[in-house]
Amino acid sequence: MSATNTPQTTYSISDLSKEFDITTRSIRFYEDQGLLKPKRRGQTRIYSLKDRVRLKLILRGKRLGFSLAETRRLFELYDADKSSTTQLNTMLALVEEKKSALQQQMDDIKVVLMELNSAEQQCRLALEESKVKA
Repeated sequence: MSATNTPQTTYSISDLSKEFDITTRSIRFYEDQGLLKPKRRGQTRIYSLKDRVRLKLILRGKRLGFSLAETRRLFELYDADKSSTTQLNTMLALVEEKKSALQQQMDDIKVVLMELNSAEQQCRLALEESKVKA
């Protein structure tokens, strides 16, 4: 916010880099992927409020395990349908897929932990038996 309390409407690459604690290289990568579309003034990139919001969504999606292709798909759906009904339905389907994959990973981890606990127990028993024999 500026001194007049109006929101900032344009941002430099360094503004966004500092705000989101990411490298300028990452921001340029997202631009190369077509996810951000800053205006240019000579060699200088001028990012809009829309670019800032998109960057925030890209990073949130990344934290949630969405690929850049999935994020791009959501952006394309929103650009095509501003009512966002299609985007929201797609988002719900993607969330359900991620939840299902994470649940499967949790189940797999539980099985591996049980196997490790069993192997640990067997090793401890074998060590105890070897102490008794010695």
